[in-house]
Amino acid sequence: MGMTMTQKILAKHAGLASVEAGQLIEAKLDLVLGNDITTPVAITEFDKAGLTQVFDKDKIAIVLDHSVPCKDIKSAQLCAQARAFAQRFDITHFYDVGQMGVEHALIPEKGLAAPGEAIIGADSHTCTYGALGAFSTGVGSTDMAAGMATGLAWFKVPSAIKVTLTGKFAPYVSGKDVILHLIGEIGVDGALYKSLEFAGDGVAQLTMDDRFTIANMAIEAGAKNGIFPVDDQTRAYLKGRVDRPWEAVEPDADAVYDQEVVIDLSTLRPTVALPHLPSNTRTVDEVAGLPIQQVVIGSCTNGRLKDLQEAADILKGRKVAKGVRCIVLPATQQIMMDAMAQGLIQTFIEAGCAVSTPTCGPCLGGHMGVLSNGERAVSTTNRNFVGRMGPTDSEIILASPAVAAASAVAGCIADPAKL
Repeated sequence: MGMTMTQKILAKHAGLASVEAGQLIEAKLDLVLGNDITTPVAITEFDKAGLTQVFDKDKIAIVLDHSVPCKDIKSAQLCAQARAFAQRFDITHFYDVGQMGVEHALIPEKGLAAPGEAIIGADSHTCTYGALGAFSTGVGSTDMAAGMATGLAWFKVPSAIKVTLTGKFAPYVSGKDVILHLIGEIGVDGALYKSLEFAGDGVAQLTMDDRFTIANMAIEAGAKNGIFPVDDQTRAYLKGRVDRPWEAVEPDADAVYDQEVVIDLSTLRPTVALPHLPSNTRTVDEVAGLPIQQVVIGSCTNGRLKDLQEAADILKGRKVAKGVRCIVLPATQQIMMDAMAQGLIQTFIEAGCAVSTPTCGPCLGGHMGVLSNGERAVSTTNRNFVGRMGPTDSEIILASPAVAAASAVAGCIADPAKL
């Protein structure tokens, strides 16, 4: 029986010739990741277990990104705990204020994820690195603690859904629309503990930033991971970033899939997810005119340079509507500098946007954009659950950077093609 991309990676890291769906394995890890919220929990469990060493200080990454710069006393204390641990074990890849970025944009940027690798992170959106052809998945903080100590993790080998992409994008359609469309089609549990394996001629039409966005939200479909094949775009992205050997995998011709979903990119329209599930999708023309009070452009889903370029193209020469707050959060310091060099930051400020240092802040209702009662936000983030960004009567509508920017200008949900 043939194997999928994910199964091949897990088999290799478990030292097995082959694996099959449902099999329990112990696999070697190439990277263990945590942030300022999850790492302190892992450290507490690490110390409670009496552990005294890490398996490899070069294969652990700690990124302070969720509540930094620290928003309150508790967040400062958690960051201090993570700093002390990083210093204690001389963790090579520790990213503090000034060097950090939103972790799932920073890790690929720093070359810490590569094709064929097995990565766990104490954050559910660790699945982002599947864009590079890696197996990466979110775990709990206790698994992070064990991973830091042993370099190992237990997995149940997932079955797979094949997502075949064909065609080319229409204007103002991007990777965010692909993943929202897919989640709308299969549901938030449609890929429960399965790998979403992307294939087809349409993959070549996706930029790396599109792929990061799609893989990032695999978890919103319930997936264990999302993964793309390695192609010339992947190799170009890795060049100058990853200097260690890596090995791409391809699915076997007789790989087994639970189902296949075919998406013709040319038929997609700008898509949004209404409250309170990422699967509650509509095309933008179905909900145009719905009033909003806030727009967030950024996050691990859509805070990369292409995202900022798409938003700036719409905001240039325009103003954010009266009564709307527009917050732009470049996902890393490098993205911030690149955006400055291209004049994007000036465009945002002249349009009336607030531009922030990299942070996850508003996505989880932490800081830098918390909503008030009854307010509605359009956000390029990944979750729109009840109370996610503020009180339980506030609302989040998930959208692409293009739709978010157009909505900021219009003061309501808007189709960027009709501004």
